[in-house]
Amino acid sequence: MSPTSTTLRRTGTVAALTMAGVLAAAGAAFAHVTVHPESYAKGATDGVLSFRVPNEEDTASTTKVQVFLPTDHPVLGVLVTPQAGWTAKVTTTKLKTPVKTDDGTITDAVSEITWTGGRIRHGEFQDFDVAFGQLPDDTGRLTFKTLQTYSDGNVVRWIEEAKDGADEPENPAPVLTLTAKGAGAAGSDAGSANTSTSSSSEDAKESTASDKASDSTARSLGIAGLVVGVLGLLAAGFAIARGRSFSS
Repeated sequence: MSPTSTTLRRTGTVAALTMAGVLAAAGAAFAHVTVHPESYAKGATDGVLSFRVPNEEDTASTTKVQVFLPTDHPVLGVLVTPQAGWTAKVTTTKLKTPVKTDDGTITDAVSEITWTGGRIRHGEFQDFDVAFGQLPDDTGRLTFKTLQTYSDGNVVRWIEEAKDGADEPENPAPVLTLTAKGAGAAGSDAGSANTSTSSSSEDAKESTASDKASDSTARSLGIAGLVVGVLGLLAAGFAIARGRSFSS
């Protein structure tokens, strides 16, 4: 085998391995269960959270999704948006510390939502929308631990919490960041002007839709950039090999 053929073969192998690594990393990142938008203002009222559940299995479908809502910093006034093909079961829990609101004292809050009956197949994802009346104003983040059950009985536990300064865990739980009021968060401010619940919910849904589109565009551009980089590496390898061939 000539030196030129050997160089070309090595260059092609390196490029193929690099491409495989890029696609594997991208696939792993996109397979996480996430919540959208990623942030809201503390104490925000009348908004919508969308839990995005992708199917990461090649030979099984997602048939059950369980989202656990925190009760130490409860989300108040939770309502589930009807999802075609899916049935939602809402579980409430008595709060250890009741929450005082303008409408009275709240002693119970939703602690779990379970969706069953539908299927998320390979290469697909499903958004599960949950409306809320008010978010807590006494914490900086809410963690929504999630269980994803597949048709083959496999259960993926998205329950790991990221530590400051540490790498992202293998199965991270969806996290909603709560920002200071007026800091440009996605949600409405708890002390904002009086608007109807329906109008606020529509605005939040539009924000969520925009967020989803931005995520898709950013991810597509990111992958495209990585692919172009790999192709550039491959082209450079061929150019070097041709140069060596002509000089020999």
